[in-house]
Amino acid sequence: MTIQEAADQRYKRIHQLMEWRRYEEARKEAKALLQADPDDADGYAMLALVCLRLSEHDEALRWSSEALGRDPENKLGWHVRTSAYYETGKWKAMSESLEAAQRIDPYEPYYFFLKANSLNRIGRFDQAKEELLRGLELAPDNPLFLAALSYTEALLGDAVRSRELARQALEQETENDTVFLYLGWAADQRNDFDEQLLMLSSASRLDPNDKQVREQYLEALQKSYKFYRILLAPVNLLKRLKPWQILLSWFLAWVIFKPLVVVFIILYVLTHWATKLLVHVKVFGWRRSG
Repeated sequence: MTIQEAADQRYKRIHQLMEWRRYEEARKEAKALLQADPDDADGYAMLALVCLRLSEHDEALRWSSEALGRDPENKLGWHVRTSAYYETGKWKAMSESLEAAQRIDPYEPYYFFLKANSLNRIGRFDQAKEELLRGLELAPDNPLFLAALSYTEALLGDAVRSRELARQALEQETENDTVFLYLGWAADQRNDFDEQLLMLSSASRLDPNDKQVREQYLEALQKSYKFYRILLAPVNLLKRLKPWQILLSWFLAWVIFKPLVVVFIILYVLTHWATKLLVHVKVFGWRRSG
């Protein structure tokens, strides 16, 4: 077996180990690659990817820098760098990295997904939708993009289209917890609380150790209590308004219905914490969650 063949075998094994979520073993294999060839840019990029999967973002950025220092157009290096900035919420750095990454790899559909999420974050839902549609042109059946577009359509107020896209995403028979997370967000935005609970239950089943998934699932369990849903109705209505409309609505309600507003706030706070306690006891029993 030649040196190149041995390296190719090791790359395949790393990908397989990551698919099995055996990341520490994958890290050892990636380091073995670098021991064999300390100047292999792809090896550094692969090690960076393993660190990214382990949520070791500083390490991912460190090794991606090593990869890009040896090969400034290394596609995987830019992919890891952009994703690490995205996952840590460093939006300015992410935007700069994304621009460079798309220049080097303009047909990578995942970059349109990342850009759409950053646009949704600042309320530019129409632009986010356009980015997701571009991504879907390159990967028409990608369940993650379909789920993200379902969420975006829900943000835009098109519940019918959101549900149709959710159905298309589920037809792909995905086993990706992130897909179910986005479908849960979409259902929540549409006030489809039973659907939200089902989607987040699936996400929690697939990755019970993910903190974000766990928190979203517990929140969905709270909304399974009908009285809490009733109190959420005015809040859900306000979510559909623009900031100035929300301020005006609260001002008018306070001036005209001050006693009722006070009662509503008290009931909402009490119900929120009561249902939170009920969910905690239901899931964890009479003990503190970790």
